[in-house]
Amino acid sequence: MLSLSDLRLRARDSTVRTLYERVQKRCTREHTMPHIHDKIDFTVAIFVVQQAKVLLVHHRALGKWLPLGGHIELDEDPEQAALREAREESGLNIELLGERPPTTEPGTRALLAPRFLDIHRISATHEHIGMIYFARPRDASASLQLAATEHHAIRWCTDEDLQTLSPPLSGAVRWYCEQAIREIV
Repeated sequence: MLSLSDLRLRARDSTVRTLYERVQKRCTREHTMPHIHDKIDFTVAIFVVQQAKVLLVHHRALGKWLPLGGHIELDEDPEQAALREAREESGLNIELLGERPPTTEPGTRALLAPRFLDIHRISATHEHIGMIYFARPRDASASLQLAATEHHAIRWCTDEDLQTLSPPLSGAVRWYCEQAIREIV
C-alpha cells in the first residue's frame, strides 16, 4: 500500500495523481490535512504585523485562532511555502523578516532563517516541525481576502484584542503574536 508521501512523489503518473487527488478531497471533506509523512511534517507559521496589529485567522476545521500557515510541499522550500500560504489564506503579498547569510554560491542558496522553530503534536502518532516566520505586508493598503473554505474569519488584532478573542488563543500562539508585535515596528 502506498503512503501519501509515495503518492505525492509519483503524482506525475495520471493514475497515481487521480488517487492522490481523491485522498486530498477526502481529507478536505473530513477536515483533516493530507500529510507528506506518516509521523512528522514540516510546516510554516507566518505572523504578519502591520501598525502594531498581528493577522490571525479563525481556522474552520480546528476551531482556533491561528497565524497564516500550513504544510511545506515537496516541491518548495520553507520561504516559498510561507509566501504561498500567506497569499492563499489572506490575499497578501508579504515580506518575510529575518537574516539571510551571505553564503549563496553555485549549488547553494541561503534561506532566510525562521524567527523560531517548534514541534507540536497533531495526533497520537503525528507531529509537525513548525518554522515560525515574522513578516509584514508588502503593500500596506492591500485588502484582506478570506479563504472561506479554510477559515471562518480573518482579522488584524492589537495586543489588547489577543486577550479577548473567542475561542482564546493557545499560550504559544499568544506569545508569538506578542513577540511579533514587539519586534516589528
